[in-house]
Amino acid sequence: MFVWLVLGGLGISAGLAAETVRVGVLKFGTVNWELDTIKHHKLDEKHGVNVDVRFFASEDATNVAMMAGDVDIIVSDWLWVSRQRTSGEDLAFVPYSSSVGALMVRDESPLKSLADLKGKKIGVAGGPLDKSWLLLQGLAKQQLSVDMAAQNEIIYGAPPLLAEKAQQGELDAVLNFWNFCARLEANGFHRLISTSDAAKALGASGTASAIGYIFHDKWADAHPKAIAGFISASRDAKELLARSDEDWQRLAPVIKAEGRELDVLRDRYREGIPKGTVDEEEADATKLYAVLAELGGTRLVGPAKTLAPGTFWKGK
Repeated sequence: MFVWLVLGGLGISAGLAAETVRVGVLKFGTVNWELDTIKHHKLDEKHGVNVDVRFFASEDATNVAMMAGDVDIIVSDWLWVSRQRTSGEDLAFVPYSSSVGALMVRDESPLKSLADLKGKKIGVAGGPLDKSWLLLQGLAKQQLSVDMAAQNEIIYGAPPLLAEKAQQGELDAVLNFWNFCARLEANGFHRLISTSDAAKALGASGTASAIGYIFHDKWADAHPKAIAGFISASRDAKELLARSDEDWQRLAPVIKAEGRELDVLRDRYREGIPKGTVDEEEADATKLYAVLAELGGTRLVGPAKTLAPGTFWKGK
């Protein structure tokens, strides 16, 4: 059972013209699997909206498009939303997925825990302020009193490049995004520790959503049927992907995976479908924000020491 926002007025008369919702996403991002499902099964039409998917080359480009009013919804994390709200923007966050990355090692690797990593070559997707990397460092400091960045050779890079280096044996371990971890898992790797495990060890009580749909409060206020219809279509798509293996086979060309790789991606995606209430999500995010603010400082979160009020959208 998926617990979602309780929104009034979801039933939209078929006689009314569908409102267009412009969604800006990365061309090869995992959110496309859900959006493709929405369009294929006409779940947007079912809920009185027309989802217009617009592709961008980078996350920065989607952010710029959102701020310029060229799209209505993008995908990002609650940390960015909180920082924008602190700066005066009226952005809000609806949980999309709690799938997170992990520290991956080869199945035959002698590494069994964080304590075994000293002096190793570790690939980290993103940069020094990547949230998963900060949480992993925080856990190492808490449990082992060690500085992972100082005692290891850290290789920062793009997720696909690091996945390739890991498969070629150039890295002892790699911290990557969840979908790249799933592909590695299907090809002789396993999780040493996941980001969600690190988050829980540092105080989170559940698995907080890593990313979500982002939009302006004022847009949602002006288009209540559009946001309600989009969220309902998103919910229906998740429910379908949670139970229908046939839909995953249909998506195989979009995902660019087959066989065991497709199965692992499917299973990890399903694990990441949000199951908590918005209040529970917000409570976990609040705890994680405090941890990340301490680890990443103002370069990561800006001047605010706590999660900005209103970051998680609760409807009207």
